[in-house]
Amino acid sequence: MTAKPPADPAPDPDAAPDAAPDRARAQQHTLRVLVASQVLSGAGLAAGVTVGALLAQDMLHSTGLAGLPSALFTAGSALAAVAVGRISQARGRRPGLAAGYLAGAVGSAGVITAAVLDNAVLLFAALFVYGAGTATNLQARYAGADLADSNHRARAVSTVLVATTLGGVLGPNLAAPTGHLAGAFGIPHLAGPFLLSGAAYALAALVLALRLRPDPLLLARALAEAEADAAAASGAGSAPRGTAGSGDPRGVLVGALVMVLTQLVMVAIMTMTPVQLHDHGHGTAATGLVIGIHIGAMYLPSPITGRLVDRYGRRRLAVASGLVLLAAGLLAALAPADSVALLALALALLGIGWNLGLVSGTAIVTDTVPLATRARTQGLVDVSVALAGATGGMASGLVVAATSYPVLAVACGILSLGVLPAVAASSVAGPRTAGAR
Repeated sequence: MTAKPPADPAPDPDAAPDAAPDRARAQQHTLRVLVASQVLSGAGLAAGVTVGALLAQDMLHSTGLAGLPSALFTAGSALAAVAVGRISQARGRRPGLAAGYLAGAVGSAGVITAAVLDNAVLLFAALFVYGAGTATNLQARYAGADLADSNHRARAVSTVLVATTLGGVLGPNLAAPTGHLAGAFGIPHLAGPFLLSGAAYALAALVLALRLRPDPLLLARALAEAEADAAAASGAGSAPRGTAGSGDPRGVLVGALVMVLTQLVMVAIMTMTPVQLHDHGHGTAATGLVIGIHIGAMYLPSPITGRLVDRYGRRRLAVASGLVLLAAGLLAALAPADSVALLALALALLGIGWNLGLVSGTAIVTDTVPLATRARTQGLVDVSVALAGATGGMASGLVVAATSYPVLAVACGILSLGVLPAVAASSVAGPRTAGAR
């Protein structure tokens, strides 16, 4: 009997084979998987934004601490950004992103438990863990850019961001129905949206764990190494064009500053808008509508933003973000408290300004971070962004309690102009179409 030859070992889908898959085809698959997971995670993200402040206000009977939930889950997202970045750096985007969404699902379950037990300490701890979902939702945009050509990087980021729109818009508008569902199970009405967020985050984690293969970051590294080896063998001294960053630390600083300022302003105004509506007699449905419009404006313009950033330059669009945020703050301050329409318009402008800052800032950072340290550095940048959001969330309640919502909105609008000197002082040397101008 002739012995059968040993079977070839099963290939590792995350490893780079000798005949690496086509970069464009792998990028298209990566974007499809990320879009599916972002649709789900958008619904999970929106739940805490919609009712987190109201749940804390109801449990603590204090408006001054209404901004604490936002501060807690954005502070939790800071820690999660480090963890997701480090896991992604060591093992790839797939395990990092899946672990982050799973933590968000656990946090959602903790919020529901705290509401049932009327335990404020457990609520705050659970909101901190819930913040992992927020961090992961933002970290996913980096995965979309790993395999993208430098001239299309902003568009890749925007594709991932826009996928959040569906879940992000539907989530707040399901606040009332999920509240009724929660009541049927003996769960407090305001905790209902966290039923949705827990299921959404868990499903997003499952999609990524099963489908994000090959891992975009690991494949990008392998392709860059192969291109470098080929260039060395042929005697060419130039670096491979593909996805490698320039390594200029100034770009990281400028991109981070743009995102930090836009995040702080956006979170501060957004956090206290549901409280402003609630205090002037508007119900959960009106709040869900306004926040849904806001989150839609945060993500829906992304394809247009990505094309504008790639065509006209990172810095020009960063400046535009500061100006749009100023307009949003002024309109929110001047809008009558009983006008849901004007507050919705102000929150729409707030979302657009944030989108401009996030896409342009992300492109600046990704342009300048080498593949060898990309995930870890991006995680650290998102820590600063999350801490800015935590600061904005916590300070917003204190400012409104001491003064008023219009004062908060005007102050945030003026603060957003800090983007201008940060960008003007920069001298980032990006790629030609990245708009180093």
